[in-house]
Amino acid sequence: MARILILLLGGLVALCAGHGMFMDKLSSKKLCADEECVYTISLARAQEDYNAPDCRFINVKKGQQIYVYSKLVTENGAGAFWAGSVYGDHQDEMGIVGYFPSNLVREQRVYQEATKEIPTTDIDFFCE
Repeated sequence: MARILILLLGGLVALCAGHGMFMDKLSSKKLCADEECVYTISLARAQEDYNAPDCRFINVKKGQQIYVYSKLVTENGAGAFWAGSVYGDHQDEMGIVGYFPSNLVREQRVYQEATKEIPTTDIDFFCE
């Protein structure tokens, strides 16, 4: 019986590792530039390094440019996080989308105001 349980748990871990997992929500709402939350809000520059604590977040180095796609609505004393991707060292190279603390960056150019409040979904906090 113990062997079967171990095999089942091992299979579950492999399934989660191969297909990703849903993490805790950081917020129930986000601000976007449009209803579908697909347009870039702004371009920001990192003011300091940031090491991602888990797969929902992105690593950022001081001076890197970040495209901002959404801004989580702060609730229950949680920090203010934005979603974006780091602009790579090579021209037109976009990185992985993830969250980072908003106080880490300074917006350089606002393309569209984030005026649409949209509920977050589980997929907003999905990790592969």
